[in-house]
Amino acid sequence: MSESSVLVEKTGPVAHVTLNRPEVHNAFDDTLIRKLASTFLALGTDDTVRVVVLSGAGRSFCAGADLNWMRSTIDFDEARNAHDSQELASLYEIIDTCPKAVIGRVQGAAIGGGCGLVAVCDVVAASARARFGLSEVRLGLAPAVISPYVVRKIGSSRARELFLTGERIDAERAYDYGLVHRVCETELALDDRVIELTESLLKGGPKAIGACKELAREADRPDWATETGRTSQLIASLRTSPEGQEGMRSFLEKRPPEWLQESGEEVYSDVGEDRE
Repeated sequence: MSESSVLVEKTGPVAHVTLNRPEVHNAFDDTLIRKLASTFLALGTDDTVRVVVLSGAGRSFCAGADLNWMRSTIDFDEARNAHDSQELASLYEIIDTCPKAVIGRVQGAAIGGGCGLVAVCDVVAASARARFGLSEVRLGLAPAVISPYVVRKIGSSRARELFLTGERIDAERAYDYGLVHRVCETELALDDRVIELTESLLKGGPKAIGACKELAREADRPDWATETGRTSQLIASLRTSPEGQEGMRSFLEKRPPEWLQESGEEVYSDVGEDRE
């Protein structure tokens, strides 16, 4: 392969991460898994990046595991399989806990591990022709590594249905299930919607975005309702932080906050509507 399996292009505060194996529908192999993990680790600590757009080159978003890679692993013992599975599990955790806002742009198939990638994105826009599936059961396997994220995204009842049937679903059904958040009729409309989502996410404070992501993850815990000390401490620390202070002052002074920088007036064009 002449080009990297993962491409990264930065435009201001937005990083576009593209799975770049279109000849195999961006399917996973060990190289792509490690490259994607290292990419998100680097972006997570890059203060110049605030939004990450994850997409796939060509016709598909990600078709799961590469057949040649699967063929090479068929004779692995349990220990080697556990090692490879742990690398994949680490990838999902890295994306899920990335402190940046992550948009998934899904234009085609998102199967197996690709569906797992959709589940760990914060906001997902899909084209009407996108298809989603968890077909591991038909190979005598289970979507074990991605199951925590899929179940959290769509609930245990719908996850059970998809895990057991291996059925593929269209974008509208994925929307109904909560796996995706926007469905677009064309890829041009999909690109426009990604731009809109990016602009919306850039309005949020960079540190606040990370805090909100953590809140959403933690809120699934059964004991979260009793964590009043932790939640009250979080809002207190945010209010007294430089970012929180700037956000509150800008609101009261009816001006864009500093984190919007040069694009503030354009991106924050609805500020008047919020403050009437």
